[in-house]
Amino acid sequence: MSSKKQSPNQSQVLKQRQEKASLLEASGVFLFPNRFRKDTDIAWLVEGFQDYSQEALAESDAVYSLAGRVIFVRSFGKASFMHIQDFSGRIQIFVQRDVIGPEAYTHFKKFDIGDIVGVQGKLFRTKTNELTVNVEAIELLTKSLRPLPEKYHGLKDVEARYRQRYVDLIVNPRVRDIFRIRTDIIKTLRKKLDEKGFMEVETPMMQPIPGGATAKPFVTHHNALDMELYLRIAPELYLKRLLVGGFEKVYEINRNFRNEGISTQHNPEFTMLEFYWAYADFHDLMDLTEELFAAIAEQVAGTARVSYQDQDIDLSLGWKRLSFFQSLQEIGGVKPEHYQEYEPAKQLAEKLGDTVPTGEELGKIQARLFDLLVEPKLIQPHFIYHYPTDISPLSRRNEENSQLTDRFELFIAGREMANAFSELNDPRDQRVRFEEQVKAKDRGDEESHFMDEDYLRALEYGMPPAAGEGIGIDRLVMLLTDSPSIREVILFPHLKPETPAE
Repeated sequence: MSSKKQSPNQSQVLKQRQEKASLLEASGVFLFPNRFRKDTDIAWLVEGFQDYSQEALAESDAVYSLAGRVIFVRSFGKASFMHIQDFSGRIQIFVQRDVIGPEAYTHFKKFDIGDIVGVQGKLFRTKTNELTVNVEAIELLTKSLRPLPEKYHGLKDVEARYRQRYVDLIVNPRVRDIFRIRTDIIKTLRKKLDEKGFMEVETPMMQPIPGGATAKPFVTHHNALDMELYLRIAPELYLKRLLVGGFEKVYEINRNFRNEGISTQHNPEFTMLEFYWAYADFHDLMDLTEELFAAIAEQVAGTARVSYQDQDIDLSLGWKRLSFFQSLQEIGGVKPEHYQEYEPAKQLAEKLGDTVPTGEELGKIQARLFDLLVEPKLIQPHFIYHYPTDISPLSRRNEENSQLTDRFELFIAGREMANAFSELNDPRDQRVRFEEQVKAKDRGDEESHFMDEDYLRALEYGMPPAAGEGIGIDRLVMLLTDSPSIREVILFPHLKPETPAE
């Protein structure tokens, strides 16, 4: 949301808020005290007493201390109804002058929607049968100096929602639910991997040599060491160093940073799960991935069948598995003679509207064809495996065909969800692949790998046969919350700076 000059009405509302705050302070009311202590969450009350009648509630002398933000007020002079909201839910409260006293009620009348209050009281049911707190004491905990949007049920301006996520979370229950589900997804991933003997680790976020993915890194400078550092594009090469060191099952859930465009599927910083498993191959990872996704869906949605953007997707076990070239033929409709040789493949990509740089490898052109003709059609879960070696610089070559690698990508709802492969642990082959990447970088490919001599040295000590995988957490959350944009599932997505107010 670009900043705009405040309307006269907005300026007046802000002025009124300031005046109310000054009047409260002048009458001895602290605007930002920190002495109230809540003992009950709203959801606990609502869920615990939803079946209690008024008669049953009247038998209890229990007094509850709640705190929350005022989101609705209906006043009748000497009495008022309010709705307050905490992190867990919303409840109605009933405030009467004769109960809290004239002075307290005078102060209370200067409270606004958006203020945070603490209340103490007993439960009862109104004539409309709504569970309500009969307030015996109310205290201002935080004075809101800026009003919430007029329609408290939601911000409508999408950019304003992302830029002012704090307001979005207050007024849009759906948004709060998305981030609760996000937390549940990550907790479930951790639980399942821990149960299978994987160990969670942390690896450097700033690296002297970026590696582990094909991407352009962000660059920074460390003053004390007087050296250039890169925000990591992936933790892969460090996690595999741990396999060399003797750990056999490791994982990390953390941020990656890639200096790329912003879209509904891309944000410059994003969350990845990467895990590595010694003495396993990419087939083992397919089985594990199915198990993880099905378990997560059951945990957060109660079923392995989910709906995403009006498409029913079945995450239960038994996903389709196709080789890369099978998918080009069977799903993309590309005949072998149109992708097996360089010139026909290049001509087809350009006919489809793509631009192929001079000297680009055949494997990269084949990947372009896949992106255009196959990926959008992969709605149900598909494992696509045996990718060309040209586009898989860290993957183990297939033993029967050295032009292919033992790698797969997982696609759901027309987008990549995971990338995995049997790991390349031959340092001689890895050196040749790095050298090819360096040549590509010299030709202007900013996403190609750097030469990493220390990683090669680690492989020379011996890395056990292994398989590794990366799963995009943000895209997984998008899928399981039916969110069309990655910005919906990142609390503070990147945006252009606001235009200064006039």
